[in-house]
Amino acid sequence: MTTTHDGTSLAVALRPLAIDVGIPVGSYYLLHGALGVSLWLSLALSSIGPAARSLAGLTRRRANLLAMLMLAVNLAGLAVSLATGDPRAMIAKDAVVSSVIAVAILASAALRRPLMSAGLKPFVTKGSAQRLAAWDRLSRCSARFRRLEVAFSVIWGLALLADCAARLAGAYTLPVTTMAWLGTVFILAAIGLAAIVGGLAAAPIEKMVTAEAAAAS
Repeated sequence: MTTTHDGTSLAVALRPLAIDVGIPVGSYYLLHGALGVSLWLSLALSSIGPAARSLAGLTRRRANLLAMLMLAVNLAGLAVSLATGDPRAMIAKDAVVSSVIAVAILASAALRRPLMSAGLKPFVTKGSAQRLAAWDRLSRCSARFRRLEVAFSVIWGLALLADCAARLAGAYTLPVTTMAWLGTVFILAAIGLAAIVGGLAAAPIEKMVTAEAAAAS
């Protein structure tokens, strides 16, 4: 049962990555490489998936500020690209999306309301009511636990800012056809780095939740 739950949680967590990374890249190569659609139009059409996901986030009962920011940046980037017809502006738009997410995460950490805790919590608690209660108690009462939560978000925010800087620089210094796939390498590298370094905060968080749940039971 636990394995099934973890697998389901992982699939749910990776779904946004498939939409924001996999679908745009696949669409670009299908349209531009296989169907001969123009470079700019291929990039524009491949941006529809992430924009649609951001819009869908607003229609849910719990629409959040991050979803609204992502939608605004996506729509603004598409509008600028349509007005200029510049494929480099289309690639730069993706870098701006990363920066918006990064700034939102870092701001939440500064306010001691770390956004990345919402993504880490399901993996640590594993759907257990005892572990969920343990997380909530630690988040309320343990200063060390809260510092680790903040550190986890800071790590992810800085990694996404680095991705933004790399993609923005590449958008205006490298060939557009190169950045069409290299941008994906940048974001995957940022995610991988954040996952590895984030383990320095996630591992003690999980140990504290396990100990707290055991003590309560």
